[in-house]
Amino acid sequence: MARDLLGKLLVREVDGTRLWGRLIEVEAYLGPDDLAAHSKGGRRTARTEVMFGAPGHAYVYFTYGMHWCLNFVTREEGIPQAVLVRALEPGPGVGRCAGPGLVTRALDIDRALNGVPLRPPDLYVIDDGAPRGRVYVTPRIGVQGTGRWEKRLLRFCLDSPYLSRPIPKSLKRSYIREGEQRRLPGR
Repeated sequence: MARDLLGKLLVREVDGTRLWGRLIEVEAYLGPDDLAAHSKGGRRTARTEVMFGAPGHAYVYFTYGMHWCLNFVTREEGIPQAVLVRALEPGPGVGRCAGPGLVTRALDIDRALNGVPLRPPDLYVIDDGAPRGRVYVTPRIGVQGTGRWEKRLLRFCLDSPYLSRPIPKSLKRSYIREGEQRRLPGR
């Protein structure tokens, strides 16, 4: 699901104004076995309950005492997997979106959207048919201390100056072609 979201538009409607950006960087979180996921070990809390719900809903949480982060619940009910939105290429009038906290700030996303279905009018994703280009896959950002999960290739991005972190030059030389399957370490 994470790879499929790249290149699509994330749209947020606020007071009749449509804010949007193109999804260019996301990370997959794979549920109870994933030591970097909020649902690690099957932990159900008031914060993570949305992740255990139906797919196609927003999971919005507060982190570091200052940032909201937006995720999309991606698996069937009871399987807490989600995709974190890390960066957008901003649409007209939208501020910087080069990081999860900047995305939510630019699109006016906060806890009020936690659990909402990803459909109009509040928050939704559309495919405008724009070509998406090469997909690069790297380890996730900021998941140190999670053992083998630190190195898992679960960050998906398009080459853009709006990324939260640049794509390593070595990957640009040997990119993963569209549709090519690559085995993830530890699987």
